[in-house]
Amino acid sequence: MDPTTTAYGTWSGGRFMHFGETLGEGRFIGCIETAYEAGIRSFVTSDVYGNGKADELLGRALRGIDRATYSLIGMIGHDFYQGQREGARGYPRFTDPRLRGPEGYADFVRMAAERELERCGSERFDLLMLHNPDELGYTSDAVWSALRGLREQGITRMLGIAPGPANGFSLDLVGAFERFGDCIDWAMLILNPLEPWPVGLTLPACEQHGVKVMTRVVDHGGVFHGDLGLPGHEFKPGDHRTYRPEGWVGHGMEKAERMRPIADRHGLTLLQFASIWNLSQPAVESVVPTFIQEAGDGARRIEDKIREFAALPELRLDPEEVDAVRRIGDNTGCMLLKGASRRHATSERPDEWPMRNDLVELAGRHGLGSDW
Repeated sequence: MDPTTTAYGTWSGGRFMHFGETLGEGRFIGCIETAYEAGIRSFVTSDVYGNGKADELLGRALRGIDRATYSLIGMIGHDFYQGQREGARGYPRFTDPRLRGPEGYADFVRMAAERELERCGSERFDLLMLHNPDELGYTSDAVWSALRGLREQGITRMLGIAPGPANGFSLDLVGAFERFGDCIDWAMLILNPLEPWPVGLTLPACEQHGVKVMTRVVDHGGVFHGDLGLPGHEFKPGDHRTYRPEGWVGHGMEKAERMRPIADRHGLTLLQFASIWNLSQPAVESVVPTFIQEAGDGARRIEDKIREFAALPELRLDPEEVDAVRRIGDNTGCMLLKGASRRHATSERPDEWPMRNDLVELAGRHGLGSDW
């Protein structure tokens, strides 16, 4: 099965990425079961979440379900098998030269993919994505030759790329399409009505190269779930959202309220509206929110949020509505972007590196501006 319009990611539920309350194993599995029962038929997981634990819990939740009735989407890229965790930077990418050279890429990706499949209880992926690549992940023939080999061996039907963990990588992404477009079927990108930039810059290139887009963070950190900012709500210590600029919740909710008349016009909840806005963009074919059990007595149950999303209607906004929302949510220049940038003279982190002349030339050809 190809990835479907609605998808569920195992980063939800607070166990492996710290948002809201941390669900126990039983409820975490129950949320996946709720998603399937409600009609969601695509499930996204990464081997690095809990060093394989998310894969295992997904496998337990889907055990006994006909494999032909859902799309399994895996992600590999971090090496927690031989690499050592480096604090907030996490595990190194498998392309880190301290771990191996290009001659070792094929063996690693096959091992990582096979172990993830074993944990998921499946013999194949429908889609396998390169997760949070470093600069080599966007440019190395050896990396994509290794991934292409997995497709040829039947380990996955399709291949994709999932930039991250933060936003950016626009020029790097388009560069990868031009180099390796023959084997990039999907890209998972950050997009929602409050963050139309910078991913909006790359959507025409996705369409041009036939790359289908799955969008994450459609909920904008929970704003479109509707229970942030309620009386008594507090972010727990360690919640990733506490690292955002002060006042982001109120600012986001104010903009969301300005968008609400369009949602009401179509009988949509705010989460459904955000999802439909994403799906109204070129090349976007799937959405995968973060489902969060917020703290506080007034918080909605995470299971209800999943069912609300699963009931997403088959409609699209017209171009005038899409543009009106984009203008309200315009966030151009609101953050320092990851990936290639003129800010960097050397590569000090695996998600930041110096600008290259070939990317400046690419930006000019695609009309992506010059302020990088």
